[in-house]
Formats: sequence, structure tokens, C-alpha cells
Amino acid sequence: MANVTLRSLNIALGGKPIIRDLDLHVEPGEFLVLLGPSGCGKSTLLHSIAGLVDTASGAIEIGGRDMTGADPSERGIGMVFQSYALYPTMTVEDNMSFGLRIAGMPKAEIRRRVRETAGMLQLDALLARKPGQLSGGQRQRVAIGRALVRQARVLLFDEPLSNLDAKLRAELRRELKLLHHRLGSTMIYVTHDQVEAMTLASRIVVMRGGEVQQTGSPLEVYERPANRFVAGFLGAPAMGFVEGALDAAGVFRAEGLLLRPAPGCMMDVAARPALLGVRAEHVRLLGAGEADAAAPMHGTVALVEPMGSHQVVWIRCGGASLAALVHDPAAAAALAPGQPLRFAIDAARVSLFDPASGARL
Repeated sequence: MANVTLRSLNIALGGKPIIRDLDLHVEPGEFLVLLGPSGCGKSTLLHSIAGLVDTASGAIEIGGRDMTGADPSERGIGMVFQSYALYPTMTVEDNMSFGLRIAGMPKAEIRRRVRETAGMLQLDALLARKPGQLSGGQRQRVAIGRALVRQARVLLFDEPLSNLDAKLRAELRRELKLLHHRLGSTMIYVTHDQVEAMTLASRIVVMRGGEVQQTGSPLEVYERPANRFVAGFLGAPAMGFVEGALDAAGVFRAEGLLLRPAPGCMMDVAARPALLGVRAEHVRLLGAGEADAAAPMHGTVALVEPMGSHQVVWIRCGGASLAALVHDPAAAAALAPGQPLRFAIDAARVSLFDPASGARL
């Protein structure tokens, strides 16, 4: 395993800036996920670490050595692509061993590494098959195995699960997590899928427009988003936002809503315009006659979305739309669009943002 350090990195493609003054440090053995929407520069950043994209300025260090101008073969990395990139005329065993054979490694060592890796990835019975005889999930396992046999210090994954169906994605997510626990390798993983990021990462880097928006553990990024973009990008259903204002006493006021956020939700209390961010799991519907410690809010049902294990109830409150999770099928079935209801918000779990800059207050 090795650390990866990016210093003041700038990347331009076709004269257009893609990555701007980016600094990042990846600890040895860390599973770092680069998360962001399409076009935010995360794959370009990964490819620059691999040596496939040139940098305009800045430095890339791998294992404490400056690798900014080094060839991909000199960087000690293994890479897994979205498209598998397997040789169709070669067997699974030949695909996995190809890089080692080119490097001139002894045949006995190649065979040992391939067999050991195939065992980890449940490919033992498939070594004689060709890619055309494999399922999508099996092909991606072969692509992962080809990277693993090199015993690289750093493993790079460029949206490796995006071509798979939902069931296979879930299965391979678990396998990748277990693989990381077993190997302890440094892994950098690119995805636009927040579920992959939350389940796989030891640390998430949220990107937008070639810049880092927030870096932190999955829980930290989810619970205390640094700005409105991060708050809205993470979470399903997405965080709801309510425009309003804080008064000098720290009470948030908006049309149809009054709430005193807990002190830990903001750095200081001052009268100002504010944007309240509320996640669905922090909204609780109140039954008829049910009391709540805080003043209940009032709204109407806009939509009920069945999700299997729970239902998402969308609430129209003033000019805003909020979501609540309901785990009682009978309670959700009793709700109809346009029906008035009362609800409470967990004041200790909300987020407050500046309406102009989007930054967390």
C-alpha cells in the first residue's frame, strides 16, 4: 500500500480547465471515493493519477515519490475501467496474467498469483473461458482480478459497476468492501452513485466543477454537509430546503413553519436570511391528537411514494416541499393527496445555509 498526494493540481483538456488548484492526500490503506455529478472532473483526476492524462501544473506523489511525469507503468498502480477492457480472444487466465507476462515475470509466480486472485474473486471455475462466455458481473471480476494480480500499491476504480444491473452492483459492492478489508490496499474509486460512495468509502471527496466541495467520512458528509450542493447531492430522497430567516433569538421562520434549531446546527446566532435543510428521516408525522414537545408544523400531502420497506410522504408546507419516511403501511395508506396533516422536525438534525453563497452557517 502507498499514500497518494496531489499538490496544487491543475488539468486542462482542449484548453478548457477541468481541475483547478486541487490538493488532496490519500492515506495508505484508505478507501477514498471521488463522488460527484457527470462532468465534475472526477474521472479526469483519476486518470491523471494513473498517468493517462497530463497535468498542466502541480504535483502527483505516490508512495512519497514525485510521479507527475512518470509513465503509467512506473507508478505502481492497477486500474479497473468501466468498460472492462478485456481481450476477447484471450481466456480469463490469459487476461489476468497478460501484464505480468509482458513484464517478464516467471511463469510459476504468474500462475501462483492468478490462482490466488481467482480464488478471492470466485473465478476458479472460469479461468479457461473467454469474456464472451461470461456475464457482466463475471467480466468485471476478471477486470478487477487483472489489477489485483499486479499487487499494485494503489488500485484505481473508474465507475466499475455502472454497467451492471442493480442486483449485481449490490453484490460487487459487498465484494469490493470485503476485498479491501482483506487486502488493506490503497483504493481510489470514482462514482456518481451516492449509495456506492456511502457504503464503500472510508472517506468521501465530493466534487463539483473541478473543485473539491467537501472531504470527510460518509457520516460527516451526510450529517453536516459543507454547502447546499453537498446537502442536495447526498441522500435519497434529497434533502428538502425551506427559504426563510433566522431572528436574533435563533428561531427560523418561514411561511407555514417555525423552528428553533439546536445550537449545534449553526456556528453563531444572528438575524439573517437563511435556508433550512431537512432530511426525510428527520421529519415525523403526528397522529390525530398526538402532542409534540415543540409546536407542530402544518402542511398537506402532495404525494405518497411506496418504496417497499417504507413509504415516502411528500408534504407541501407553504412554498416548500418536504419529505417524511413512514414505516407503517396502514398509516401511509390512510394518506391522500391534499389531505392536511401535522408534522414535527428534529431541530437537532437540521442544516442551515446562506441563501446567497450556499455555504453552511
